[in-house]
Amino acid sequence: MSLAQVHYTSAAPGDEGTAGRFTAVGPGVSGALLAEIEPLLRHELPDGVADRPSDGELRSLPQSFTYAALSDGSRLVSRSAPVRDTAGGAGPGVRFHAHAVHLPPGVPLPGDRLPVEAWRSPHWVAVTPGGAIPDPLTLPPGPTAVSEGLDDFAVSRGPWLAAVLADLRRASEPTEPGGRPVVLVERQCADVARWLGLASVTLPRESAERLTFTTYTRRPGSSAARVVGVLPEDAEAARAAGLRVHVCAGQPPSARGTDDAWAATAARVWRNRSPELFREARDLPGEPFAAGPLAVTALCAGIVLGPDERAAAAGWAADRPYALDAKRTGQLVEALTSPGIDDRTGPEFDAAGRLFGALEGRCPAAVTAPLAAMLVTEAVRGGNGSLELPRRDAFVGPEGAAVAERLAPEILTELSDTAGTRSVARTVQLLRVARLLAVDGTDALPEVVDRLAPALLTEAAAEGGTDTPDFAPALLELLDEQFEVRTALLGALDRIAPQDPGAVARFLERVALPFTGTQALPHLRMCAEVPGAMATLGGDRAAVWHRVLRAAGLSPFAEPLVLRTAVCLVWEDRAPTVEEARLLLDAATSDSHRVAGTWARLVEAALSASAAAPSATGTPVGPSAASTDEAAALAHDLLRGFPGEIGGRERAGLLLLDLVRELRTGAPEPGWAETVRTLCAQAEPVEPALRELAHAALVERLLAPDRPGAELYDFVHGDDTELIAAYDRTARTETVRTRLRTQPAYAADCFTVWTAHPHAGKTWPPVAAALLDEVLRPAVRAMSAEDVAEVEATVGRTGSSGRAEAFRTWNRSSTLGRLGRRIAGRVRRG
Repeated sequence: MSLAQVHYTSAAPGDEGTAGRFTAVGPGVSGALLAEIEPLLRHELPDGVADRPSDGELRSLPQSFTYAALSDGSRLVSRSAPVRDTAGGAGPGVRFHAHAVHLPPGVPLPGDRLPVEAWRSPHWVAVTPGGAIPDPLTLPPGPTAVSEGLDDFAVSRGPWLAAVLADLRRASEPTEPGGRPVVLVERQCADVARWLGLASVTLPRESAERLTFTTYTRRPGSSAARVVGVLPEDAEAARAAGLRVHVCAGQPPSARGTDDAWAATAARVWRNRSPELFREARDLPGEPFAAGPLAVTALCAGIVLGPDERAAAAGWAADRPYALDAKRTGQLVEALTSPGIDDRTGPEFDAAGRLFGALEGRCPAAVTAPLAAMLVTEAVRGGNGSLELPRRDAFVGPEGAAVAERLAPEILTELSDTAGTRSVARTVQLLRVARLLAVDGTDALPEVVDRLAPALLTEAAAEGGTDTPDFAPALLELLDEQFEVRTALLGALDRIAPQDPGAVARFLERVALPFTGTQALPHLRMCAEVPGAMATLGGDRAAVWHRVLRAAGLSPFAEPLVLRTAVCLVWEDRAPTVEEARLLLDAATSDSHRVAGTWARLVEAALSASAAAPSATGTPVGPSAASTDEAAALAHDLLRGFPGEIGGRERAGLLLLDLVRELRTGAPEPGWAETVRTLCAQAEPVEPALRELAHAALVERLLAPDRPGAELYDFVHGDDTELIAAYDRTARTETVRTRLRTQPAYAADCFTVWTAHPHAGKTWPPVAAALLDEVLRPAVRAMSAEDVAEVEATVGRTGSSGRAEAFRTWNRSSTLGRLGRRIAGRVRRG
């Protein structure tokens, strides 16, 4: 069909207020379309154009070749070119003429050509024709001028190729029109057309057809095209407009052009003058702009690619092991394993490992052997611990022997090195490669596992959290592959478990080690048992302890260290209670506790329970008084059972508890007050509750009716402020007040004590006077006359007649005081 053509020229002299006018319009182009087309055809000359340019200067002026999509779905292909102004006059000597072809919606270009192919069509005209002219889009058969020389142009633009192709690909995506254009800066607009020619060959057909463009404009920011060309003098304005600008007419960029692996591969294909590979790559499965198919095609053609592109090729082939025939599979493997490559990266090796796994068993070993050799060499020399290693049967024949001979000394040297620090992943990888290559590392194995076992705990703890450590999958594969390593490593972990059972238990929660075989492994079995026991039995730690100890399969009498492991697992974050400590003490002999070191936890339990000291009101705080008695009894047994182990402040604290027991239930050695003071000093820093407990036990005994007089005398004359304050607090408790009101003999005894030492230091006299007035006097007031007489008689019998007279005087002063207060009250009322 015949396509409508449009001609447009710049305004003639005298046409003020207009930029140009249509001089010819073909059929079917409406006025509304002409209004939309007109801005696309206008041509603005660069600055500094001569008034009367020569023919050469005129030919060097830029022409704009445009491909645009119109609002009604139709398209426009046009060329705007400078022409000499033959009208004369005072105006500029250069005008422009635009020749356009309108493509209705759904109508393809003649010959199914792409728009850019019409750039050098001989049918474009620079004057409005007087009659019909050939359609410029109807091109002669064969390659057009724009297709010729693209290889040379691509090589000349090598530094910019990848970045520009990446942006042209993004510009061709099926997004909404009107996005910000990609700006190509060239000295010649023909070079912009060549860039578009490169895109038309590189991109899939549907993408290239979406790529609207203009090869020259002075106003890139207002262009609706997806790609625009500008001269160098307009590059800064494009940058100021926030556009993506590629200055291809200056110094090459110093940085790498793009991270787009597809674009980087396409650039290498062009630099190798192999554009036919784009068609081959499109025949392979995959997304249109996936780097894998193009990279595979390039590698099979012998083109050298970078590590990202090689990784893309290996990954694509690993996902589609049947997509390539045997010849191209061999070519790909040969390219990936080339000895001349020295820039391989971790992702590339990972992709190569996946490729090996996909090809192994599907291809002859001779094809995959180079991949296997490359992988194990990287595992040893590169330290890539994430590699998927091949199976042992991957190395058959001379290839396996050569790799083993080359790598065995390096493996054994590193495994035997005890000076440096080696990660778990690295050790695991070396052990797996050693087995893979049949390297005998038997002599080094004991030392290797002795270093590996604690490293497992350290690295797992350093990672934190509850997820499986990164090294766990490879470690489990190692233990599954090598029985001798599993046996040695589990034994080493079992030996170090008693030192920090909690760390081992937390490790086993995250890494399920296979220790269900015939090895005893009592400590590992306990560490594995404790999480389930805790979850099932909850807060009953005694029951948890019994269950964990049963999991060991050994008696603590036969193997005392299981006792320590069980105690540390169950009471890792706290001290046992007194009841739990008593259970532990009775569960094994003192020798077992001594070997296991668990006696220290029992001491901690006894001292922790001593917080059951009475408050100032006489009410126990913390554990019950019964618990305190149990702690004191436990302290007595611990001092007897571990006399050589317990020392320092812990021994003094236990002796304080034992003294409390004796003060409450027996007859301790003389010198009670001095003993309390001495033991408190030795136990520094003593817990305040323990100090208060000891003081309370002492003064309770001193306030008892049967206390020795010598102990009371030493106490009073010791002038110890804290002890006397504790005595004062206890004397004011309800227990003592009740005893004073109901037991005349006890009241007489207290009167005697509280009046017997008026000059005993500075602390005692005021405390004794206050107790007489504030504690004893209210008690005597509450007695009957008979009880008061009995108190007086008792004071006389146990003291002297003078003491009895002193009591009568003290009591009379109280009575007179009451009588005087009553008389005064009556006078006030009268």
